[in-house]
Amino acid sequence: MGQQIAQTLSNRHGFSVDAVSHMLAAVYNGNGSMAQFSHPEFGGSGQWMSGGMMMIGDMFNQNLKYRVAALCDDCARSIAENQTGTTSGVFQSQSQSGGSNYQDQQAGGGSGENSLFAPDPRRNWWPSELGSPSASGSQNQMRYAYFANAQRLAVATGDDVWLYDTLHHNIGGFSQQQSGDGSITFTSQFGIVPLSSLPVVSRNGVTETPQAPPAPAPSQASSPPAAPTQSTQETSPAEPTPASVNTSNQPQTTSSNPNDVFETIDRLGGLLDKGYITQEEFDRKKSDLLDKI
Repeated sequence: MGQQIAQTLSNRHGFSVDAVSHMLAAVYNGNGSMAQFSHPEFGGSGQWMSGGMMMIGDMFNQNLKYRVAALCDDCARSIAENQTGTTSGVFQSQSQSGGSNYQDQQAGGGSGENSLFAPDPRRNWWPSELGSPSASGSQNQMRYAYFANAQRLAVATGDDVWLYDTLHHNIGGFSQQQSGDGSITFTSQFGIVPLSSLPVVSRNGVTETPQAPPAPAPSQASSPPAAPTQSTQETSPAEPTPASVNTSNQPQTTSSNPNDVFETIDRLGGLLDKGYITQEEFDRKKSDLLDKI
């Protein structure tokens, strides 16, 4: 059935069967209402949305633009006539830099069954117990599926499938930075949120458990206090040691090794250069250290 439709549309619009098959898949992935495609016969990369929005790489070729738009309309009509399931909602993704990176949006519950396409075993790549997603899509080498009722977000990168707890977020879109570290963000009612802020539930079906903090070393505050020394026990309260007299009757002064002071000042200077402390904090600490010499 799908090959027959592709051949019919190929003869009608003057594109190759390969180009028409590519557009059918793009419109199908957009649930019959949108498409993102990239094919030489269509002028490279482009986008179509039902209602009149049409963009192609060869932007000044109006004749090609009208032909591609007419093909998209016929593809959407053919897909609707052979659709056996319904979908709802839209999940959008976008790139945060220029270029022709492939992107794809799909509506809730996937695109349903359609007699034009053979079932793809890779289509439902998320954990089966989650059922049908509220929305799904892909961008470059990343795929994602959002399950609103279960408060879960599945993200596939390469051969790994990560499952996140979405907490109180109602996710409405995805974005991946194409330059720099390639960080992934999503939009919710709280604005733009980094994906790394969500708790990881599992990776490839294996539950991720938070690592416990390391046990404190014996020398830390949890160790029992040291017993008093022999000299302290033998000292009479009525006969204070010279040290105790000095600390009670005279202002306490401390002296430090000048070399240690200068090394500390050098380290503070390094922190100042890196912006970890302010000039005012540096000057104050420097003055305190010099007073100890």
